[in-house]
Amino acid sequence: MDKIFYGTNQNQFGELLLPEGEGPHPVAIVIHGGFWRKRVTLERMRPAAQDLTASGFATWNIEYRRTGQEGGGWPGTLIDAANASDYIRTLSESYPLDLNKVVTIGHSAGGHLATWIAARHRIARDSELFIEDPISILGTVSLAGVNDLEMMHGVHHYRDQVLSREPDNPTAELIGGSPEEYPKRYKHASPVELLPIGVHQTLVHGALDIHVPIGISDHYHREAERAGDSVKYVNLPTAEHLMLTNTTSSAWQTVKEEIQLLVNN
Repeated sequence: MDKIFYGTNQNQFGELLLPEGEGPHPVAIVIHGGFWRKRVTLERMRPAAQDLTASGFATWNIEYRRTGQEGGGWPGTLIDAANASDYIRTLSESYPLDLNKVVTIGHSAGGHLATWIAARHRIARDSELFIEDPISILGTVSLAGVNDLEMMHGVHHYRDQVLSREPDNPTAELIGGSPEEYPKRYKHASPVELLPIGVHQTLVHGALDIHVPIGISDHYHREAERAGDSVKYVNLPTAEHLMLTNTTSSAWQTVKEEIQLLVNN
């Protein structure tokens, strides 16, 4: 599978898959998780991208600089996700893509980035993350997404204290420190802080998830509704974290149905 580079760094690339037919095709920007760390790559979401393509979507499975790599973390990880998404416009010059039907789908940390991409038009001009004229997103599907960075930071901080272990806080690694140290960074990078985003959002979370607490989606759902956004929350009582992207699971079938609903409504 060929890499298509949207930047000059070795991690600034994506994999584009096209379904059968002339198009133009709806586009799913697919974003992997792994707590924004370098050990997980877009290979994790490749089966999901292939399955979505077989269902009629053009998929743009993106890679980005991650923590532990030069340029990863703040602000590079988020800037890469933004630039990779905007690159859809360039791809549309060579491929039959429907720019009116672009959705984002991400898992875990990728769920955070998927929602943030849909929300970034709300970022203030004075932010390091501001980019003029972001691509328009029709809707977003967040799978066990870390859509409240401050809450996720607190979860890991509490666990480390209770277990009396060395700090292991991927959110702090992404942002560069704690919410107390970098309040503006958290405000500009956390989807919950950018509400209302004016884009339909679907949240899918498994009740058995031990990696990203389902309470984060509970909280985000309430805040998004309170802000007046269109948001759907799918709580899967028998699903754990990785089931949401396992293409052989019933959880994935639910996810796929939700993505179809986004572009067909």
